[in-house]
Amino acid sequence: MDLIIVESPSKAKTIARYLKGQYRVDASGGHIRDLPQKKLGVAVDKNYEPRYVTSPGKEETIRRLTEEAKKADKVYLATDPDREGEAISWHLQSVLGLPEDGQNRIEFNEISPKAVQHALAHPRSINYNLVDAQQARRVLDRLVGYKLSPLLNNKIQNGLSAGRVQSVALRLVVEREREIEAFKPEEYWTIAAELRDLEERYPTFRALLEKRKGKKYKVTCKQEADEALSALNAGKYVVASVKKAITKSHAPAPFTTSTLQQDASNKLGMTAPETMLMAQHLYEGMDLEGEGHVAFVTYIRTDSTRVSADAQAAARAYIKEQYGEEYLPAKPNFYASKKGAQDAHEAIRPIDLTRTPESVKKLLDRKHYNVYKLIYERFIASQMSEAQYDSMQIEIENGEYGLRASGKALRFAGFTVIYADFRNTDEEETKGLLPPLEEGTPVKAENVTAEQKFTKPPVRYTDASLVKAMEDKGIGRPSTYASIISVLTKRKYVEKESKYMKPTEIAYRITDMLVKYFTDIMDVGFTADMEEKLDEIEEGGKDWHAIIADFYPPFEEKLHFASTDGDEITDILCTKCGHPMVRKTGKYGKYLACSNYPACSNIVSEGEAETSEVPCPKCGKLMVIKSGRYGKFLACPNYPACKSTLPFGETAEEEVFEGVCPQCGKPTKRLKTRTGKTYYGCSGYPVCKFMSWDIPTGEKCPKCGGFLVKSPRGVIKCADKACAYRAPKPPKAAK
Repeated sequence: MDLIIVESPSKAKTIARYLKGQYRVDASGGHIRDLPQKKLGVAVDKNYEPRYVTSPGKEETIRRLTEEAKKADKVYLATDPDREGEAISWHLQSVLGLPEDGQNRIEFNEISPKAVQHALAHPRSINYNLVDAQQARRVLDRLVGYKLSPLLNNKIQNGLSAGRVQSVALRLVVEREREIEAFKPEEYWTIAAELRDLEERYPTFRALLEKRKGKKYKVTCKQEADEALSALNAGKYVVASVKKAITKSHAPAPFTTSTLQQDASNKLGMTAPETMLMAQHLYEGMDLEGEGHVAFVTYIRTDSTRVSADAQAAARAYIKEQYGEEYLPAKPNFYASKKGAQDAHEAIRPIDLTRTPESVKKLLDRKHYNVYKLIYERFIASQMSEAQYDSMQIEIENGEYGLRASGKALRFAGFTVIYADFRNTDEEETKGLLPPLEEGTPVKAENVTAEQKFTKPPVRYTDASLVKAMEDKGIGRPSTYASIISVLTKRKYVEKESKYMKPTEIAYRITDMLVKYFTDIMDVGFTADMEEKLDEIEEGGKDWHAIIADFYPPFEEKLHFASTDGDEITDILCTKCGHPMVRKTGKYGKYLACSNYPACSNIVSEGEAETSEVPCPKCGKLMVIKSGRYGKFLACPNYPACKSTLPFGETAEEEVFEGVCPQCGKPTKRLKTRTGKTYYGCSGYPVCKFMSWDIPTGEKCPKCGGFLVKSPRGVIKCADKACAYRAPKPPKAAK
C-alpha cells in the first residue's frame, strides 16, 4: 500500500476519508527537522550552511514514519503548497532516505476528492528553488534574531527578542504612536445649510460650504464662521449646476490571506491569529455529524486573487440559479493579483458551493461559521455584477460663497445583495437622491449652522490596518502576518486598548536602539527589497548563499559597533590574564570586561576591580574585592578554578581553629557568613563538608550517638534538637 505524508493529523484524517482506505495517510506534525533551538546553527565561515537537527519531540514520529516508508510501495509527500511546505517535504525526503529526484511530491490547493486524486496522478520531484528560498529566509531570520536578541538583553533588559520582520512591524506601531503624541489639533468649522425649493414640493437637503470666490475654502476660526453665517443669511441661494450620473461599484476580489484578516477584523472583531486558526481548521477539515471529516475552503495562505475555471463556472451557475440572470456579468470577473504575488495557487474560496453557510450553521461553532460565511459570500460576490447607483451633485451659490450637496440612491444591488461593501460609505453623501432641481432655480435656507471641529490625530493600528500596512509596504508574507502580531502581543511590546494597538514603554527602547544602529534592517524599503530577493531565489535566478553573503558581513560590523559603542579602555588590569579592562555600559550600568575576550571572559562590576593585599588561603593569589547581596567580600581571582572567599577585612592569617570535627577528627575553623554570623567548618573542606553553628567537641552523645557541641554559654549538649541530652555541670569548687 502507498503512503501519503502530510503535516497535520486533521488534514490526514480528511484525506484518508476521501481515499477510502486505498492509501495509508500519516502526519509529520509539521517540521521534523530544524535549526537547533539553543545554538546559532549556521556556519557563517562555511558559506552560511545551516545545521539541521531533529526537532524536539519528533524522534518517535521519525521512527514511525521510517518504518511505514519501508513497508510502503511508494511514499508521497503532500505537505502544503508553499515554500515552507516544500521545505518540510525536503526534510522528510532526507530523513526517510527517499530518492532525491524521486517523483513523490504532490500538492493540491484544496482538500477534496477530485483535487487529491488529480495530485496523485501528477507527482513531481522536490522543487529545490522553493526549498532554497525557504532556507534563505530561515537562515536570514536566524542570523538577525539570534544576534540582535542578545544585544537587546545586554543593553536593555532580559527576555527581549528582535526579528527581521517583527522589529519593522513594531517600528510602524511605535512611529504611529509618536505621530499621535506629536499631533497638534487644528481648529476648523463646518458650515451646513438645510435647503429646499421655494414651493416646498420636495424635502429639505443638506449642503456644505466648500468655496469662496470660486476657490476651495476652509473656515478656520469663529470669526470666519460668523462672517460666513452673516453673509449666507443675508444673501440668496441659487442652484449653479446639477450633475446626474449612474455610478458603478465593482465587486471586490476573492480573499487573499491579508484581505481575509482585514475583513474578519473589521466585520467580526477577530484578531489576525484567531482568524488564521479558524481558517486553518476549515482548510484541513472538521468533523461534521453524519459526514465525518470534511474540508471547507481552499488553501488559506495565499496572496493570489486567481480562481480556477471550474470554480468560476460553478459560481456563475450558482448566481444565475439563486439570484437571476441580471446578477451575472456578461463576462466572468477576473482580478489582477498584487505585484510580486506568488500566483502558484488560488485565492481563498469555498470548495463546494452546495455546502452553503446556512446548511452548516448548526454543525459549526460560531467563530468557524462566521469565517466560513465571510469566505463563502466574498467569493460569490466576486463573480457577481456591479452595483449601480443614481448619483446627483448640486452646486449652490450665495454671493461669493459656494455650497455643495451630494446624494446617491441604489439603482441595482448587484454584488451588494450578498456582500456588504464598506467602500461605498461617505459621510457627506445624502442617502437617497436630491430633489430634481434645475440650474438657476432659487432655493431657500430653513436653517444654517456652524459647528466647531478639530482635526484628529492618526488612528492607532488595529490588526486589520497593520496587516494592510505590512502588505502595502511589502513587509513579510501573508503567512507571517498573524504570527508577527501574535509575537508583538505575547512579548508585551504592544497592548490592546479596545481593538487598537498601543506600544509599551519597552517597545520605544527596542525601536530606538535598533533604528540607531541598524538603519537598514529597520528600514521598510530594505525589508521589502529582501522579500523580492527571496522571490528571485524561488524563480531560480539567485543563489541563496550569495544573498546571505551580501547581507551578513555589513550586519556583523554594525552588530560589533552596537555592542562596543561607548566602550572605554582603562588602565585597570585584568586579575586573570593581565590585559587592560574595558569599561562598558549594560542594562545594570557600567561594568569592566577584559579586552582579551573571548580568550578571557573576566567581567566585574566597576566597583569590584580593586585588588586587596590578602592572599588566597588556597592558591596564594591576591584576592579581589567584590560586592554581593550582603555587602563586600573577598574572592579569589582564579575563579572558577579556585572558589575561595573570605569576609571583607579578614585575612587568612587571622584564621581561628576551635573544636574538633566529629566526622574526620580534624580541627574545625571559626568562619563567618556574609551577614557576619559565626559558624564552624571542618578544616578538611572540601573533602569533609561538616559545618555546625556551635563548637563541636569531637565527642559522641551518650544518649543517641550524635555529636556533642559547646554552646556560647559553655553548655555541652547534643547537636540533635530531638535529643534533650545536656552534660551535667561540673561541681563548684569548694571555698
